[in-house]
Amino acid sequence: MNEKTAHEYKEVIATCQALFARKTHDYGTAWRVLRLSSITDQIYIKAQRIRSIQEKGVQKVDDPIQDDFVGIINYCIMAMIQIRLKDSEKMDLTYAELEPLYTEAMNETFDLLQNKNHDYAEAWRDMRVSSMTDIILMKLLRVKQIEDNKGKTLSSEGVKANYQDMINYSVFCLILLNGQDSSNHKQLS
Repeated sequence: MNEKTAHEYKEVIATCQALFARKTHDYGTAWRVLRLSSITDQIYIKAQRIRSIQEKGVQKVDDPIQDDFVGIINYCIMAMIQIRLKDSEKMDLTYAELEPLYTEAMNETFDLLQNKNHDYAEAWRDMRVSSMTDIILMKLLRVKQIEDNKGKTLSSEGVKANYQDMINYSVFCLILLNGQDSSNHKQLS
């Protein structure tokens, strides 16, 4: 992976993790009550909002879609933490307890990105944000199907791999959106 991508990726994740820390301070770990399927639906809401705004070209709520991509990333991390803590009854976790779990999930996801980015030669840089939004929605539909099948798959990756892919596509979208200028309209749609 080139150094520019690694740097941009880590900047996006630092922003996401800082927000996660602040929200943990404000709300605690109320999200621990959510079943995996509920977290998947939260991610779906965020992705569907992005797609709706992309298709309509207008939004009525002032929150930028970048915030929704950050939300997708953090909800995916929450899902990965829930998977990790599936046998734990502990609902209230401090950020000090969560931070290593967040970091571990992101490190695993970053490692996956490095391997895929090597094989695909940064093809994502030539993709549209709208296409990556569609891919995130497709991954969500896959996760929902796997959840409906009680986690059993015949030849597919499990839910964790799909959460990781959604994180990586969301990071790509944020990198592209953050790097947009008036001469680069390709990524707007």
